[in-house]
Amino acid sequence: MAPAKKSTGKKVAPAPYPIKGKQTTKTVTNPLIEKTPKNFGIGQDVQPKRDVSRFVKWPHYVKLQRQKKIIYQRLKVPPALNQFTHVLDKNTATQLFKLMHKYRPESKTEKRDRLRAAAAAKAEKKEVAKTDKPVVIKYGINHITALIEAKKAQLVVIADDVDPIELVLWLPALCRKMGVPYCIVKGKARLGTLVHQKTATALALTEVSAADKAELATLVSAVNANFTGKWEEVRRHWGGGIMGPKSNAKMAKRAALAAKEIAARQ
Repeated sequence: MAPAKKSTGKKVAPAPYPIKGKQTTKTVTNPLIEKTPKNFGIGQDVQPKRDVSRFVKWPHYVKLQRQKKIIYQRLKVPPALNQFTHVLDKNTATQLFKLMHKYRPESKTEKRDRLRAAAAAKAEKKEVAKTDKPVVIKYGINHITALIEAKKAQLVVIADDVDPIELVLWLPALCRKMGVPYCIVKGKARLGTLVHQKTATALALTEVSAADKAELATLVSAVNANFTGKWEEVRRHWGGGIMGPKSNAKMAKRAALAAKEIAARQ
């Protein structure tokens, strides 16, 4: 048996360039200020604000609105309904509302003041000055229908979010048949403010002053190009059919399995 080698006791030579450790700079802290870290445990500090909208119990009408929006995305929507998703562009709509704002009908208070002034003048046996019939926007679905049928309306503005939609579903078809320019805009509440109501399904312009005729003609040509002119294209397009992420993932998985099976057979 070979004898075990004795250790010579030689030390390993040190590295030629010793590696310096990372120098840490100590930040000077004020000894008078104590750190008080927050403890968010049970019964401790007030919890931070979090987004809890997912856990809110929303009112029934809000739930219905959201479910309706989703179901319109999922189901196939026929062209007659889908046309209400194509609204007038923002710039043209702004010009339209500016023009219509000039022809707002008088409010209840304005009408009351006018009638009181006329009654006071009559009581004092003063002569009441005769005024021309004011040029104003027409509203009310039955009134607008009569104006379209009589071809008196120069421009019809329809809201896109009328509920039930059946109230105005037939109105674009009637406008096209009678040759009356029409457009669909965002917001029944926006139309309502023009006529001092909460909401309005549709509004109509029957006449404007001589100064605004050129502006109305420009708007009518833009509206015809966007709606009446594009009807043949719009009437072929169905809406909806947009599935959610879960359904899309499921269908993708199915398609991948089918592709795998076809590849295995070949």
